Amino acid sequence: MATLLDFRRRIRSVKNTQQITRAMKFVSAARLRRAQEAALAARPFAKELLRVLRSTMARIESPQHPLLAKRPEERILVLVLAGERGLAGAFNTNIMKEAVKFFRSKQGKKIAVIPVGKKSRDALRKAGVEFAGEYVNVLARVDFGVAREIANLITALYAEEKVDAVYTVFSEFKNVLAPNLVTEKLLPVEQIEAGETSEAEAAAAQIDYIYEQPEQEILNRLLPRYVETQVLRTLLESSAAEHAARMTAMEAATQNAGDVIEALTLHMNKVRQAAITKEIIEIISGAAVTA
Repeated sequence: MATLLDFRRRIRSVKNTQQITRAMKFVSAARLRRAQEAALAARPFAKELLRVLRSTMARIESPQHPLLAKRPEERILVLVLAGERGLAGAFNTNIMKEAVKFFRSKQGKKIAVIPVGKKSRDALRKAGVEFAGEYVNVLARVDFGVAREIANLITALYAEEKVDAVYTVFSEFKNVLAPNLVTEKLLPVEQIEAGETSEAEAAAAQIDYIYEQPEQEILNRLLPRYVETQVLRTLLESSAAEHAARMTAMEAATQNAGDVIEALTLHMNKVRQAAITKEIIEIISGAAVTA
């Protein structure tokens, strides 16, 4: 049976763990604020770039570009974004489950991946998936240069017809408690052609702008920039979602540590009370025998 000293040591250990989890929660909350601001700021730019791209394509009778070429999806490239570290609840596990689900839906196709984040790289390496590249230690502080490097690799593989389609699997930041797992098709840029446009976009497409450069040349510049913007947006969304998941997990761990401390303290008090009662009984019994 555990002694009072054992209970005190266990309570002290849990309190130390609680202090660590509380500190990690505050750190993740501070990082989340910056990551959330960056992710939310990237959305309007990506949306406006898509609107401009649609408007430009509407003015070209038959737009031609390697990133618009459609081919049967026999070779697929998947960009999988997971966390750099653990202690984030089921964040990394859910992303890998989503990726495995997508792989199974494309069974029979040749799949290559570009993992972003240590957890993504380690899990996919154990699964024996073919890598077309890997990027680690890039989500803690998202940099546009890294996003451009990833986008250049993706566009080069697609333009050289080494892959027929490019998808991204990541966790989109929705709010602190409810992340949104997303699988998006990045290339070919068919959603720009076939996507439904709003009334404002349709009206803007009818305006007769005077371009300084030919429409096709503008399109050639916009399409690579569009891919860069989408990659940057997914990096920012994934970074914010990871910090939110870690903050939530550390908050839950702190609360659970408090519950454990409360339960141990209650049990320790019961043991101490039982020991005191036993000693009193022994003293009374000894006094009765002496009398």
